[in-house]
This record gives sequence, C-alpha cells and structure tokens, in this order.
Amino acid sequence: MAPPRRKTADPGDFPWWLFAFGVLSAGLAAVIAVNDLYAQVFGVVVQGIGITVGVTLAAFGLATALGLAIALAGLSGNIVLRQAARFYVELIRGIPILVLLFYIAFVGAPAFVALYNWALSPLIERGWVEELLVRDVSLLWRAVIALTIGYASFIAEIFRAGFQSVDEGQIEAAKALGFTRFQRFRLIVFPQAMRVIFPPLSNDFVSMVKDSSLVSVLGVADITQMAKVYAAGSFRFFETYSIVTYIYLLLTIGLSLALRGLESRMRKRTER
Repeated sequence: MAPPRRKTADPGDFPWWLFAFGVLSAGLAAVIAVNDLYAQVFGVVVQGIGITVGVTLAAFGLATALGLAIALAGLSGNIVLRQAARFYVELIRGIPILVLLFYIAFVGAPAFVALYNWALSPLIERGWVEELLVRDVSLLWRAVIALTIGYASFIAEIFRAGFQSVDEGQIEAAKALGFTRFQRFRLIVFPQAMRVIFPPLSNDFVSMVKDSSLVSVLGVADITQMAKVYAAGSFRFFETYSIVTYIYLLLTIGLSLALRGLESRMRKRTER
C-alpha cells in the first residue's frame, strides 16, 4: 500500500493578512520616524511597556500555577477538594475581570490589611512589627492578584479538559506496571495532555496581554495609563490611541506567531 501523499501548500493559504499588517506597521513606523508629534507620543506611551509585560508575566505565571492546582483538586478522589474546586471555578468565572479588579483593589486589600493587623496585634503593640496600612499594599500587586484569581478559573478548566483527554487505558496500563500516582501523571498524563492544553493556554496568554490594560483603571502606569495621561493633557486623542493600538497589535500578533510556531514544533516532535 502506497504511503499517503503529503498535502502541497495551497497558494491561497499565503498569510496575506500578515503581509497587510506588516505593510501597515511599516507605514506607521515610518510616520513615527519622520513626524515629531507621533514620535513624542510613541516615546511617552512606550514607557509603559515594562509594566504591561511585567503584569502579564507575573499574573499569568501565578494564574497557571493556581489553575493547575485547582484542576488537580477537581480531579482528585476527595469529594471536598472536588466540590471546592468546582465552587471556585463557577464563582469566579461569573465575575467580570474589571469588577473583580475593583473588588480585590478596594475590598480585598483593606480586608487583608485588617486581618493582618488583627493577627499580628500582639507583635504590633510591642513594637516588634509595624502596623500595615492599606496604602502600603501596592496597586500594581492588587491588579496582579485580581488577574491571577480571574484567569486561574479559566486555566483550571483548560488543564482539566487536557488531563481528561488522555486515554484511560494508558493510565490503567501504567497502574498495572506499578507506576505511582505521581509517576502516572508525570510520565503518561502530562506529556500527552500538553498537546491539548497548549493551544488554549497560549490563547489565554495573549488575552492576558490585552486584559492587562485594565490595570490602568487603578492608575498603574502601563501602556494604556500612559496614553490616558498624555491624551488628557494634550487632547491628541487620535494620535495617542493610534499609537496605543499599534503597540498592542505588535505585542499580541508577534506573541501569537511565536506561540503558533512553538505549537507547530511541539506537534512535529510528537509525530516523530
């Protein structure tokens, strides 16, 4: 029997959208280079990239770890852990990220400060520990925690679906061979589940880059906040938000292409 023929590339599959985006990006980059106003706006707005990237990486890393823990709890043999994980996922998924951001920043943080001071009151009275004030809790970290809590519920479902996609027969075979629960997870379940988990997880990462702009409502100096401050003072809304859109598109499309390439390499490696 002859081997199946490999599909040849369809000329219609050429990424014309990427070509068009590249042309537009190059055109706007040329405008920034030759126009003093656009160059000034770009110079101001780009100062927030560090905060945007930092918030994204910190929140997504914490959300991934928390989401994995919730997914494992939801698949455990303990009914209390399963119900607690389901309660968390259903509760948090029903709250908009912006509302959650306000709640953590203006309700959660003061509650944490009050609990901290109450728990350490004997030490505070003796002067061994300083009393914590609400203003001592960084707005940046309030935003990171809110994004972490919000995204962890979605990431937990991604992990759960990935783990449950692994054939039960392979797990039973590993049990028969004497593999421990951890060995089954590390050697059998996790490597195969990653093929299912990675695409939606990478999509959430790109979404996190966009949702990190919500931290601007707390005054955190990310890209969007820098743009809001500049536009409010100069009334150059068209130029300012054109640059903001340009920067976010560069970040998200560049990241999407990089993750898509990584996914393709992972797929080729597993097919060998």
